Amino acid sequence: MTLRLRRLIPDSLVGRTLLVLISGLVLSQLAGVLLFSSNRLEATNRLGYRLAAEHVASVAHLLEESNAADRQRVMQTVNQPGLRIGWGSTPITVTDGVGPAAEVREELIRRLPNHEIHSDSVLPPGPPHASPPESGPAPGPGIGPGIGPGPGHPPRGEGPMRPPDIRVAIAIADGSWLNFVLPHQHPPEPLWRLAFLGPLGTGLLVVTLLSVLAVRRATKPLNLLAHAAEQLGRDVTAPPIPENGPREVRAAAQAFNQMQSRLRKFIEDRTQMFAAISHDLRTPLTRMKLRAEFVEDDEQRQKMLHDLDEMETMIASTLAFARDDTTREERRMVDLMAVLKLCQADFGGQLAGPDQLMVKAGPLGLKRALGNLLENSAKYGKNAQITVSLSQGQVTVFIDDEGPGLPVGELERVFTPFYRLETSRNRSTGGTGLGLSIARSVLRAHGGDVTLANRDSGGLRATVTLPA
Repeated sequence: MTLRLRRLIPDSLVGRTLLVLISGLVLSQLAGVLLFSSNRLEATNRLGYRLAAEHVASVAHLLEESNAADRQRVMQTVNQPGLRIGWGSTPITVTDGVGPAAEVREELIRRLPNHEIHSDSVLPPGPPHASPPESGPAPGPGIGPGIGPGPGHPPRGEGPMRPPDIRVAIAIADGSWLNFVLPHQHPPEPLWRLAFLGPLGTGLLVVTLLSVLAVRRATKPLNLLAHAAEQLGRDVTAPPIPENGPREVRAAAQAFNQMQSRLRKFIEDRTQMFAAISHDLRTPLTRMKLRAEFVEDDEQRQKMLHDLDEMETMIASTLAFARDDTTREERRMVDLMAVLKLCQADFGGQLAGPDQLMVKAGPLGLKRALGNLLENSAKYGKNAQITVSLSQGQVTVFIDDEGPGLPVGELERVFTPFYRLETSRNRSTGGTGLGLSIARSVLRAHGGDVTLANRDSGGLRATVTLPA
């Protein structure tokens, strides 16, 4: 259940913000509609009771001012839909109820201050569509009709759950009673149909559109920050990101730019240090070479010169690795197959793949990385097979050889700078231990990578990946 709920929650910041805003809007609309519906029903009932009381008070005044003959005609004309009025010698009720009955009574007392008035509530008895029984004594003969269903009013007792009616008896000046029954006010049409769906739909549409625009604008700097962080892993000299947007985003961008600046300064200082060391060491190495020329023993002289040449090569390789100029090379569209053909011409091997495959890269750095891998395969293996493929926006280059392979524990360790196996795959060759390190550094700077794995059929496979 928890996993299902998590799947329903959007993964993006835009989606989650929209979910919160829309949920809040729906809940607030529901609460508002419920509150307004309650107030609307109460106000409608009060208005209905007030209008009915006003009508009955007018009838009472009219009856008091009319003679007996005229009262018959008055009673024939005063009944209206939703209100049943009768005139007789006895009251329909002599009790005083509470709630709506008390509200009607108070309104009538305000309009008829010198009259005896009673009101209560009563449940309509009898089966559906039955005529209402007379509550209280029947009107006296010749005085007027009792209370029956008024014109246009449905029979009482429509369903067992119908709310109570309000009965009112008003004593008029001659001692007779004006009786009327006010049916319970029918609730107005549900707001779910009238005032909810339209505004809610409009509100949801407006909030969704505005939220999408606002949240995307607010999160755009975050996307730039994520892209800049990825670029930093490839090129520490990448341009800084703009420091704009909300205050928190500006602070994050400023901190990121400061971090990038410190990293760049650190690398530059390290490079300058290696350059200084290289320069300082070359002078004594040159003096040692000159002095070695004066050694009379030819064998010792050759050994000394060989050691000095090896030291000079190591210093140059270390300086080149520290500078890593190829990782900062300008990127442009390069034909990967053409670069591989150049490397193939230098180190041999069989190449299989498309005739042309364009990638965005620095040509010198890409040739150096692939050349190091092919050189490694040529030195320590044989019959290198180069296979190139493109799938789902990623270029994959497999370099397979038929050499002895590597111990499993050494497959990742050989990428460590200056790391050399104690017993190389070919005892007659060696190196500075920087070839694979440089290859991985260059490829990662291009957004790719290189890994090594032993083949089931024997030999080693180098897998190079690059973005298409």
